[in-house]
Amino acid sequence: MSDSSVSTAPGRRPARSLTAALAAGALALAVTMGAAWLGAPGVAAAQPPATVFTDMVRDVPLAQTVPVIGRLVPREISIVAALISAPVLDVLVHEGDRVERGQILARLAPPRLAAQRALAAAELAEGEAELAAAEANLALSVQEFERIDGLRGSSAFSQARYDEAAQSLNRARSLVGVAEGRVAALAAAVDLTEIDLGNATIRAPIPGVVSERYADAGEYVNVADPIATIIDDTALEIEAAVPTDRVAGLTPGREIMVTLDDGTIHSAQVRAVVPLEDTRTRTRVVRFVPAFGATDKPLAGNQSVTVDVPAGPARSVVSVHKDAVIVGPQGRIVYVVEDGAVALRPVTLGLSVGDRFEVLDGLGPGEVVVVRGNERLFPGQPVMTQPIDDPAASPPDAAPPPDAAPAMGDAGDPEDEAAAGG
Repeated sequence: MSDSSVSTAPGRRPARSLTAALAAGALALAVTMGAAWLGAPGVAAAQPPATVFTDMVRDVPLAQTVPVIGRLVPREISIVAALISAPVLDVLVHEGDRVERGQILARLAPPRLAAQRALAAAELAEGEAELAAAEANLALSVQEFERIDGLRGSSAFSQARYDEAAQSLNRARSLVGVAEGRVAALAAAVDLTEIDLGNATIRAPIPGVVSERYADAGEYVNVADPIATIIDDTALEIEAAVPTDRVAGLTPGREIMVTLDDGTIHSAQVRAVVPLEDTRTRTRVVRFVPAFGATDKPLAGNQSVTVDVPAGPARSVVSVHKDAVIVGPQGRIVYVVEDGAVALRPVTLGLSVGDRFEVLDGLGPGEVVVVRGNERLFPGQPVMTQPIDDPAASPPDAAPPPDAAPAMGDAGDPEDEAAAGG
């Protein structure tokens, strides 16, 4: 072997041959992909029908929303106050304790109430005795008047004695009325002392959690002095200051979505729009009734909530399923099923509507598009279809090849999803 000859190891090719082979393979791949995008008739005819899953282009309601920060507020907050003036005997609850309606919170020790009740009861008994005496006197007066009146027309009848008996009867009736009034007043006094004695035991007017305690044993409290504050955390609402120009879409009963600070999303209904505008912020307070499901942490008053407030009235838009949209060399495209085959259709998209996109141009309601199995399709390829909402549907192997364009994701903005898809 001469020195000018080039030797190669067994099983290896010269570097130039390997480069040529790679170039040829890349060219073949480019030709194949170009034929697919251009819908080459020969390629389409050679391919067997592909099994794909489809969805229909349809109209859906669209309502843009803007986030507004709100807070959780208890529907009921009770500052429990003393109803009588008396020393505090004991306070049975502390901050954080959960109480039920009617549960005893504190006891007062009124030293004079028991004696006042006994005095009122004694006076009532005295008044009742006076009433009985007045009623007995009235009975005698009636008897005397009837006896004299029975003598009318006889020689024993005396007009003077008759007039005197009539006056005595009227006086007796008046005394009975006075006695009855005094008995009623004394009975009311007994009832008032009973009420005061009952108010010496302070009870929870609502169920909830004690948030503040103001009194301790031995202190003297007057009427209206606070004893404790109770928050009903079982009936929380959402309060948000909504810009005035966004209030029109918040009609009572309308459902909106809210997000707690733990990231969980829940629904809520508009309960009321308070007809009072803040002149500094030009906002109005809106109350929502939430339907909270499971949360990552217990709810609390003043907890932050993000409310998705409608930016305007809902409108109907043409929509396509997000999985139908592919980003290709021509931009955003979908495959439309026509006469048992697929046709490539460029589309112009708008806003995101859940798992769908608003279609501004390129599709109409009722058209059928491929949502699964569309990564390997090419124009003109015959397909076997099955609706994606069919319970028996099992998605085909939709994993895209390395050089296939990725499907669009579920982000709210088509531009962002296109960028994410490459």
